[in-house]
Amino acid sequence: MLKRLSVAALPLLAACATVETVISPESRAAKVAPPAATGDAWFDAGQQALYERKTRKAPKSRAKNVILFIGDGMDINTATAARIYDGQTRGEPGEENSLSFDSFPYTAFSKTYTTNFQVADSAGTASAMTTGVKTRSGVIAVNKDVERGDCAGALAGAVTTIAERAEEAGLATGVVSTAAITHATPASAYAHSAERGWDVDAEMPDEAKAAGCRDIARQLIEFNHGDGVDIALGGGRAHFIPAASADPEYPEQKGARADGRDLTAEWTAKSTAHAYVWNRADFNAAGADQKLLGLFEPDHMQFEADRPDDGAGEPSLAAMTAKAIAALSANEKGYFLMVEAGRIDHAHHGGNAFRALKDTQAYSEAVRVAREMTSEDDTLIIVTADHGHTMAIAGYSRRGADVLGLSVYAGDDGKDAPILAADEKPYTTLGYINGPGSVFAGDADLSEGRPEPEAASDKNHRQQALVPLRSETHGGQDVPVYASGPNAHLVSGVMEQNVIYHIMADALGL
Repeated sequence: MLKRLSVAALPLLAACATVETVISPESRAAKVAPPAATGDAWFDAGQQALYERKTRKAPKSRAKNVILFIGDGMDINTATAARIYDGQTRGEPGEENSLSFDSFPYTAFSKTYTTNFQVADSAGTASAMTTGVKTRSGVIAVNKDVERGDCAGALAGAVTTIAERAEEAGLATGVVSTAAITHATPASAYAHSAERGWDVDAEMPDEAKAAGCRDIARQLIEFNHGDGVDIALGGGRAHFIPAASADPEYPEQKGARADGRDLTAEWTAKSTAHAYVWNRADFNAAGADQKLLGLFEPDHMQFEADRPDDGAGEPSLAAMTAKAIAALSANEKGYFLMVEAGRIDHAHHGGNAFRALKDTQAYSEAVRVAREMTSEDDTLIIVTADHGHTMAIAGYSRRGADVLGLSVYAGDDGKDAPILAADEKPYTTLGYINGPGSVFAGDADLSEGRPEPEAASDKNHRQQALVPLRSETHGGQDVPVYASGPNAHLVSGVMEQNVIYHIMADALGL
């Protein structure tokens, strides 16, 4: 094609090249003027949003740090309802509110299926984000050929995680969760297992132990990449202490380890810098120069709604995030940190929207703290979920109505009136496709049926479900991904979930 151009056309080509240089994104952004106010608040807000997008600068190609936030079960419906709830806790209508990650400049959707499940679990989905490959549900950080429960297959099919690669590159690493630290999502950063339920040796079959497979708690303590995991904060204390030992917070309870090992003591024996804490006072006193193992409950930590009533005190997800960032930042090469809001998922399984939204609100606060403590110039923050749930938002409720309450409209007298269904009964704005709130459950202790108006917003209320199940299930929908910092611009469109790993690893140069 170029051979047919005349010499006279060359100046025109040069001029075109010049024009291309002049209208580069950077030059275009520099020429954009701030919008003038029109007096219409919605129009002006739209113009301001356009201005901010047109003047956005492309992030750098390399990151010093990466923080992966996983809201377990936080699908788009959960995020929307939590946004409204968060605003309403401050006396606002709620719909126009923003969670901390709503302002992230880049967003996408992630496809959450695993190689064998259309509607997946946390083990397979989290493993996709930490290893870069999709795998089966129920297994942790192993390839797709490993059958669930196949110890030998898992030993041969382990897939390197981003935390392992980060440690081998000299970076610091941390894992934070409000679930047990051995639960599927946090475990996917540091462990490899043919069965997500192998938190502790007592839960493993004898043949798996004889074949050389290790329980997940033991793998955290024996993590042999780099200098080991630097920060591990969450629940699951029973998985680390012997069955003969009493729990320090609940003396009537015992540890769960059948091998007699005290893994908390093994952690502190690693060096003078290694410390173990199990209550909020000791957590607060721990220094940023310590390699900290914090285990605040025998199993999962308290829901955010119940945390203030905990006897020994538990740090919030935001406090644990801040502690982790302060400690990991001491490494001049940088760090990888995973933070999981694990109990969003558990509240949804119980059909309890209040606790799910409360924990999502706490998750948003943790993200806000992380962003304040880091720089967008050198820290990639990705906020996402492993999978969704079946909660829906419906009913034509008026703007500003209690998102946890009944669907209502504003009556002629200015008072709220419930919107009635075909059976002449009111219903809530939030509900579930399946779960323990079904009127068809056939169990008086399980099903609450349609609520009275005053009961709908109670923190213990189970929203109505259609299909009766003792535990609500996951959903198979795509989940949102929000990104800020180096490589954030690569988070776009509809992505396979394992691509998140590749974006993070590339950002760190791994």
